Amino acid sequence: MSATKELTVGLLIVSDTAAADHATDRAIDTLTAVIAEANAQIDNNAYEWLIEERRIIPDDKSKIQEKVKDWCDNKALSLVVTTGGTGFAKRDVTPEAVSELLDKTASGLVHGMLAASLKITPFAIMSRPVAGVRGDTVVITLPGSPKGAKENFESIIKLLPHACIQAAGGDSRVLHSGGMKKLEKEAGVAPSGGAHDHHSHLYESGGLASDDAVGMTSGCGHHHGGGGHHAPTPRTQQGGELRSNDLTGDVARRHRSSPYPMISVKEAHKLVVENIPAPEVVKRKVDAGLIGHILAEEVRAKESVPAFRASIVDGYAVVHTDGAGVYPVVGVSHAAPGEIKPLEAGQIARITTGAPLPLGASAVVMVEDTRIAKTTDDGTEELEIEILASGLTELENVREVGSDMKTGDLLLRKGAEVTAVGGEIGLLASVGIVEVEVYKKPVVGVLSTGDEIVQHDRAEDLSFGEVRDSNRPTLLAAITARGFEAVDLGIAKDQPGTLEDVLKDALSKVDLIITTGGVSMGEKDLLKPTIERTFNGTIHFGRVAMKPGKPTTFATIPIKDDVSRPIFSLPGNPASATVTFHLFVLPALRQLSGFIGDGIHLAKALVIVEEDLVLDPRPEYHRAAVRIDRSGSLVARSTGGQRSSRIGSMEAANALLCLPGLSEVGDKRTRIPRGDKVEALIIGELKVLDV
Repeated sequence: MSATKELTVGLLIVSDTAAADHATDRAIDTLTAVIAEANAQIDNNAYEWLIEERRIIPDDKSKIQEKVKDWCDNKALSLVVTTGGTGFAKRDVTPEAVSELLDKTASGLVHGMLAASLKITPFAIMSRPVAGVRGDTVVITLPGSPKGAKENFESIIKLLPHACIQAAGGDSRVLHSGGMKKLEKEAGVAPSGGAHDHHSHLYESGGLASDDAVGMTSGCGHHHGGGGHHAPTPRTQQGGELRSNDLTGDVARRHRSSPYPMISVKEAHKLVVENIPAPEVVKRKVDAGLIGHILAEEVRAKESVPAFRASIVDGYAVVHTDGAGVYPVVGVSHAAPGEIKPLEAGQIARITTGAPLPLGASAVVMVEDTRIAKTTDDGTEELEIEILASGLTELENVREVGSDMKTGDLLLRKGAEVTAVGGEIGLLASVGIVEVEVYKKPVVGVLSTGDEIVQHDRAEDLSFGEVRDSNRPTLLAAITARGFEAVDLGIAKDQPGTLEDVLKDALSKVDLIITTGGVSMGEKDLLKPTIERTFNGTIHFGRVAMKPGKPTTFATIPIKDDVSRPIFSLPGNPASATVTFHLFVLPALRQLSGFIGDGIHLAKALVIVEEDLVLDPRPEYHRAAVRIDRSGSLVARSTGGQRSSRIGSMEAANALLCLPGLSEVGDKRTRIPRGDKVEALIIGELKVLDV
C-alpha cells in the first residue's frame, strides 16, 4: 500500500456579516462536513482531503486577493474554496477578485456546478461561479448560502483530486493509464455517455476523475502507508473464503505469508469504530461509583438552589426600609434548620452565612456595619444593635430562591462525563437527584495464550523455554486504572479445544475480550482460526502497518441475533501488546462507554524531543517520558531500547511519540533531530521536570 497523498484545502468565507460576527457563519461547518463525507466514501487510501486553513473575511476585493494569493503562492494548498460574494449585489466581488488571479480557467468545473444547481432551482442562474488554477492550486468559488455551497461542492468534489494532482504537476500519462472507465470507477462517478449525472463529464486532457480518501483520522497526525501493500477492504466475509489456517490440515499446508492485507492505523481505527456495538444504558446511583460514566440522558434540576432566601454574610436580617438606627434583636437564624420568628418593621435578627432569611426581612446588614447598643446584664447576649449602614437595597446580601439554579434548569447534557473532579456529582446531589441513566462501562476479559507462558508469580524457577506472563498483569492494571472492570481469564495453552473452551466461557461473562499471543504465522498461532472457523467470527483486520504491533487483530464474534462481542488479539511481545492496547483497545472501551467522536481517542500534544530519533520504514509509536519544563514546554525523552519484546520501554512512559515511516518522509530524512517537535499521544500523567 502506498502512503496516502494529502490534498490540502483552504476554506475562505467571504461575508461582511460573518466577518463582523463569526458566530453567524454556517459555511465552514457545512463545507467541512462535505469534505469529511468525501473522505469517508472512498474505498482506498490513495488520497485524503486535509483542511489546513479556515478564514472569514469581509466582501473586500483586496482582502480576498491577499488571502487567495497567500494560500496559493506561499502555503501552496492543493485547493482553495471560497463561499460568498458570487451574486449580483454591489458588494459581491468574489468572482472579479479571483478571476484576476487565475493562470488558467476551468470552465468544466463551472459548468458542473451550475448544471447541478439548475436541477434544484432556476435561481441558480443568478450565481456567478469562477474556477481555475493559480500556480499549483485549484481555486473554486461557491455561493454564500450554505445549502447552495453544499450542492455545488458535492457536485464536483469527487473529481477535484484528479484536478489538484494535475495542477500540482502530476504526470498525465500515469494518471490516465487504464483509460476513462478506470478513472470514472476510481472517482466513484457514473460512466460517461447515456444517462448520467452532470458531474460525470470529463473535460480537457485526462478530465477530472479522482480517488478520495478514507475519512478516519489515526491516533497521530501523520498518515500511515502500508509499506507498499495494497489495501482492499479488510474484512473476512461470512460465508465467503476463510483466510485463516485450517487447523485440521497438515502443517505443511499452512500459509507461508499472511493472507491478511496490511492496513494503516487510520483504516484500523475506522474499522474499530464501525464495528463496536452500541453502548448499553443503565441506571446508577449518584455516588463515587458514578465517576467516569457518560450520561445517557439530559438531567434537569428537580429543586431550586437555594430553596429559600439565604444570607451571604454574617450579620443582621433587617427590613431594608427601616434605615440606620438602634433596633432590638428579636431572634437568631443559623444555617441549621429550625423555626424562625418572622420580623416586623423596627426589629432585626442575628443571622449567619447560609442561614434562611426570616419572613418579613428584606436585606442583611454585615456585622462590620453594626455596633452593640445594649446587652444583657451579664454581657452574654445582644439586646439592641445599632445599624450604621443606610440606603440599603432590597435583598442586599441575600441569595434569592433559585439564584443558583431553578427547578427545571438543565444541569448536565446527555453525553457529559462524570469526572473525578467531583463537580458533576456535587451538582446532582445539590438538587436531590439520587439516580441517573448512564452508559454501562464494559467488563473486559484478558487472556494470555501460549504453551510457554507461565504465571508471573510462580515460585519455581523457569524451565527451558518458559516465559513469565507479563502481558496479563500489565493489561489488567491498565484497564483497572482507566476505570473499567477487568476479568482475569488466565492462560490458555496452544490447543484448539482449550482455547475454544476459554473463549466460549468468556463470551458469556464479559463485554470485550483481549488476548495476547497466537496471532502471527506459527503453526501454534490458533487465535485467528479459532475466531473464524470455530466461532464464525469476522476478522476485520489482521495486520497493521505500524511498529510495534504489526500482527494486531480485531474481530467480532456473534453471540445471538444482532449482538456480537469485540475481541482484540494483540501481539505476544509485551511492548507491542501495551502500545496496541492504548492505540486500539482503549478507544474501543471508551466508545462502548458512550464517548463519541474524538472523545474516544487519546489526547495529543506537540512535544520537543531531547535526542535524535531514527526512523523506521513503518510508522512507529516510540515510548517516551514527557515532562513539563520550567518554561512550560513539553519535552520528551526516549525510554531507551524500543524492541517489541522489551517491556522496559514502557517503564516511566507516559506518551507514544508518533514517528512517520521512511516511506512518508522520503529517503533523505532518516531521523527526527534533537529539538524538533513531534506529535505525541498522552497515555499517562504529565509531571513537571525535576531538573
